[in-house]
Parts: sequence; C-alpha cells; structure tokens
Amino acid sequence: MNFLSHFYFDRNNANCYHVLGTVLPDLLKNADKSAMLHPQKHSYPNAPTRYLYDGWMKHLEVDRHFHNSDFFKHHSHQLKLHLRPAITGSPVKPFFLGHIALELILDNLLLTTQQISASNFYDHLQNCDDNVIREFLVISGFKNPEVFIQFFQRFKTDRYLHTYAQTEKVAYALKRICMRIWNNPFLPEQEEAINQVIINYRELLLPEFLSVFDEIDTLIKDSGSQ
Repeated sequence: MNFLSHFYFDRNNANCYHVLGTVLPDLLKNADKSAMLHPQKHSYPNAPTRYLYDGWMKHLEVDRHFHNSDFFKHHSHQLKLHLRPAITGSPVKPFFLGHIALELILDNLLLTTQQISASNFYDHLQNCDDNVIREFLVISGFKNPEVFIQFFQRFKTDRYLHTYAQTEKVAYALKRICMRIWNNPFLPEQEEAINQVIINYRELLLPEFLSVFDEIDTLIKDSGSQ
C-alpha cells in the first residue's frame, strides 16, 4: 500500500511517531534505494523510538495482508490487463504498473471520498523531532541518517500527496515512480492512454474499495495488533 492507505489505519492515532513509523519503510526506500533495515533485531531505549518501531511493524503487517488479499490479486491483475495495450513498446513491466496503479488509485479514493485528510497526515509528520528519527535510524543500522532527514524535509515541504486527489495526477505520479527505474518510460500518447485507464478503473473500484481496508482492519484486530 502507498502512504495514504497506510495512514488510513492510524488516521485516529494521536501519536506522530507511530504514524511516521507506518510509512517510514517506504519513505526510507525513496530516500535511499539501497536501505535495508530490520528494526526487529534491535532494541529502542525510549518511548518515541519505540513508537516508530511499532509503526514500522504495523506497516509490514498491513502490506502482508494487502498483498495476500483476493482484492489485490484480482485488481492488480485486471489493471495489468487494461494497461498492457496502453504501454506497448515501453520498458515498464505491466505487472509492476498494475500493482503501483492500484495502490495510487486507492490513495485517490481515500482522499476524494473524505476518508482521510492529507493535511492531517502531513501535520503528524511535521510534529516529529528529527533527532528522534536520527536516533531510530542509527540504532536500526542506517549509516547516514542525514540522507533521510534531507529527503524527509523535501517530502514535507512538497506535500505532493495532495495532488492524488486529482485523478488526472495519478497517472503523472505513476510515471514519476517508473522513472526511478526506467528512463523515459512512456511516450505522451501512452501517458494519455494510461490516464484514461486509471480514470475508468477508479470508477469501477469506487463502490467496493473500502472492503479491502475493512478486511485488513479485521485481520489486524484479530491478531491483537494496535
């Protein structure tokens, strides 16, 4: 799941460090593609770093349930099939595009149906002390926490997740993600075709998209996670 979908499960949590922890694995990967942390192998000495740890583990649990769900398997496959004709000749793999497109559409739907607020999400991140984040990263074995801190400051300043509320911006976000792996992944006409697929598939998902969030929420509660 993407940032805002992870936030959905803790949208009522008042602890900013826990909320940051729920998106920290993905933020860290965006800051440094080589980062590979295993916080469960370490001990955290104070409450803020433990909240970050708890959020991190919640992220892993949510992703595990999501990727094992019938919802994900079905809709990522269907999106792959819909998107494949649109990207003929592109180096981007259709299964990758289907996976990421589904996650971005879910973020869009959460925003446009007012299930969450991107401003509230950013407020939580803004309230986190950089020194606490540095401490967590150093304990977890990340060698250069300043790389992340600098990225994190730009992420909070840019606030680009607000644009996910505009359906036509979802295709642009998808292109930007693909550009981390492939140079010039799409021609202009392919971008337009991708945009139309996303607009159409969003309408298809609208009546049922919350079902996967309800399913995951139930699984988390049954497992005893907070």
